Amino acid sequence: MCDYSLHQVVSRPAKIGDKLVTTMFAGSVTRGFAAIGQSDVAVCLLPGTGLAFEKEATYDHPLARVMPSFRFGALGGKVARFRKINLHSPSAHHDALEFESGKIVLLTRLTLGQRATVLQLPAHARLSPTKLEKDKLAVPVA
Repeated sequence: MCDYSLHQVVSRPAKIGDKLVTTMFAGSVTRGFAAIGQSDVAVCLLPGTGLAFEKEATYDHPLARVMPSFRFGALGGKVARFRKINLHSPSAHHDALEFESGKIVLLTRLTLGQRATVLQLPAHARLSPTKLEKDKLAVPVA
């Protein structure tokens, strides 16, 4: 779920229709998705979750600003599916997006400020309570 080194960040599961933005969370060098207007809460995706970006998605490439006409960092599409990679390496980032072009990019490499909408969740989506939900459960309701 939120496997991008954000264990200290409050998180919640993604919902269909969520409007997300790529962001860097406070106290972390890692990037991920937050709901627009809630930059301090990581939105966690399950493998198979479908996303649609407002514009063609990009990732940070060292030559992108120097030679923009070469389209370094362009991912070749707006639609992506969330997946896990590098599962053999426990200390590596695992959260990635696979684009319709076939390109796979780690979430932590996505350009900041990109907006996307959650199109669909995997059919088997059954989540355990997140840190945010646990905190809500722990607060007595009057």
